[in-house]
Amino acid sequence: MVWEKLIDKYKVQLVFVLGGLILLGLGVIFFRLNSADKPKIEIISPDFSQPSTTIFVDIEGAVQNPGVYELPVNSRINDLLIRAGGLSAAADRDWVSKNINLAQKLQDGVKIYIPSQKEVRQFGGPGLSTVGEGGGQVAGVSGLAAGKININTASQTQLESLWGIGEKRAADIIANRPYQSIDELVTKAKIPKSVVEKIKDKIAIY
Repeated sequence: MVWEKLIDKYKVQLVFVLGGLILLGLGVIFFRLNSADKPKIEIISPDFSQPSTTIFVDIEGAVQNPGVYELPVNSRINDLLIRAGGLSAAADRDWVSKNINLAQKLQDGVKIYIPSQKEVRQFGGPGLSTVGEGGGQVAGVSGLAAGKININTASQTQLESLWGIGEKRAADIIANRPYQSIDELVTKAKIPKSVVEKIKDKIAIY
């Protein structure tokens, strides 16, 4: 009797409460169904701590397909020549065999220039050398007529004729051949950077 009176007295409030609970339950069920259908998005930050596994090298001159090539780290000059389709008919193969070490490892960002027979005849001769100004270039023919000293083939006497290069430093340069860039005089032969800056316009790689 008492419960009936209470229910009758608060029946409006009870209807609202029950209705609210029902709506809340339906909302929870709807939310869970919606969440299950949507794929989770995971944001992965790039890991810049991992070293690159490839390098980019430019090859120009007397090759079949000159251009910039992406190669695996530790690739050799021979690998680059293969990717470029090999030497063209105009290439001076005798010059290449004498001046370019095909087994030498490549570095990222270097440029190799293969001269033609005409270029070698025009600029060639004793002490054939190349551009080699700055760390990027490995081989070329620009500036051959300027009489630059080829640090990969020069004699002890020729090296000692350079500013700041005495008997000991010339011997160190010879002992640490070959060089892929002029900057390697600092890292391999331990020639002071200030000296290299002074002589870089008078030396070449190939």
